[in-house]
Amino acid sequence: MQPDLCPPQQQIRALKVALERQGSDQRPGYASSLATTSLGPPVLKHWCVWIQPAAATPANRWDQRWLKAVSSALTTWGGLVSLTRVDSPEQANVLIHRQRPARRQVAGVWRASNGRTQLQVVDVQRLGQRRLEPKVTVMVSPELRAEALQATALHELGHAFGLWGHSSDPSDALAVSQGQSPVLVPSQRDRLTLDWVRQQPTRFGSTIRQPIEPAESVSPE
Repeated sequence: MQPDLCPPQQQIRALKVALERQGSDQRPGYASSLATTSLGPPVLKHWCVWIQPAAATPANRWDQRWLKAVSSALTTWGGLVSLTRVDSPEQANVLIHRQRPARRQVAGVWRASNGRTQLQVVDVQRLGQRRLEPKVTVMVSPELRAEALQATALHELGHAFGLWGHSSDPSDALAVSQGQSPVLVPSQRDRLTLDWVRQQPTRFGSTIRQPIEPAESVSPE
């Protein structure tokens, strides 16, 4: 019998672990611009992803459009990372919501965004075993044209799967801002950067053996 890769959580507790900027030494792609945690990069060998379902059945055309774009972005990342789409939020470590992020103040200016990704580091018990996991909340606004919606979902999911930072190259999925043509497929630089992150030592996915204090979530956009 195949093991259950996404069992529901029985208990969950937020931990006092935050993203921290790294040094600027030479690394593949734009890895030198990424943040990590004191426990290593918040990545897993296998991800469990929940997408907010339509508000009604059958879904209206706007919900259908949002679901199609987000699902396409998830399928694209699924070619690079191991993941399972789940039906229940209690099974997931990545939760994707159909929601426009609230404006927030940056350098004294109120800023709106089409998407946002927030990270919490959590102590989760599943099947009676406690382990360290990233819990990632992704918000993707439905108020976008189809290609921009898919590009936004691709960008935010890049954060969720470990790319906690941005590229200065507009041809990358994790570019600071979208260029004239939305990026719908991770670039070679995106792939190189993700590969490097996944090769770094990390305690995420491992059994918890000593307590860590609670903390707040953090987000990069």
